[in-house]
Amino acid sequence: MAEDFNTRVIREFRENDGRVGEPFTGLPMILVHHVGAKSGAERIAPLRWFPDGDRWVVVASAAGAPRHPAWFHNLMANPDVTVEISDGEGAVETRRVHASELPDDERERIWTWIKDTNGGFADYERKTDRRIPLVAFTAR
Repeated sequence: MAEDFNTRVIREFRENDGRVGEPFTGLPMILVHHVGAKSGAERIAPLRWFPDGDRWVVVASAAGAPRHPAWFHNLMANPDVTVEISDGEGAVETRRVHASELPDDERERIWTWIKDTNGGFADYERKTDRRIPLVAFTAR
């Protein structure tokens, strides 16, 4: 049976000191350990992260899907989680963090910067009618 995309990315992350292949080659990645809001099942979401001071920011784009990704709902229900953070160059650390959705003023500043420097996210925004949330992880 073939590996699904997320399983492959998680495996590559762990086997290669936080480095993964396409489409994330050389990018800083984060494995977010979260708990299903309804199921209570433990899950892992591999995501691209962006720096903002002492926080790590991720985009709940779901590639422009009409709904927020499941991990976003799980984090809003259970925001205290563990993450494995990679700088994309071979350094990985595990941290306990608190997840929070960015308020409008912070979101606009960071979202504009992300779209300006990573055009794929602007494409995702054009594909959907929903407002794409940004989530910040702060070390606990």
